[in-house]
Amino acid sequence: MNTQVNTTALNVLDTAAANGSFKTFGIAVEKAGLSETLRGPGPFTVFAPTDEAFKNLPAGRMDTLFKPENKAELASLVNYHVVNGRKTAEEIGKWEKAKTVGGQSAPILLKEGKVSIDGAQVTSADIASSNGVIHGIDKVNIPGKAL
Repeated sequence: MNTQVNTTALNVLDTAAANGSFKTFGIAVEKAGLSETLRGPGPFTVFAPTDEAFKNLPAGRMDTLFKPENKAELASLVNYHVVNGRKTAEEIGKWEKAKTVGGQSAPILLKEGKVSIDGAQVTSADIASSNGVIHGIDKVNIPGKAL
């Protein structure tokens, strides 16, 4: 039996948790101290790496980032996946770059009808929530670095 969760009643963080594909991203948000922000009024557009995307990071990378002494670096990484405003994949596809809440620009590319941000392909677009929208991506983007 397939039951749908009404995610439009949930904020972006709880929507990501209900989706089931973004568990590691949710842990990263929590450990970065950004849970209250992403549960706040927003609106936010979140490019959430899937759990599979996190598995493609170098071994031990997330364990290192999850240490309390690396909270600022983790927060920077999470903020690089968030844009202010509620933007659909179609709207984002018209941009050349997105200004993240971390202050850095992430390049946007629309190719053959598919949107990518800093090389991460949007694999599940326009997941609605009460305070924004989530786009699942297939790669963890690192601010200021290519991975």
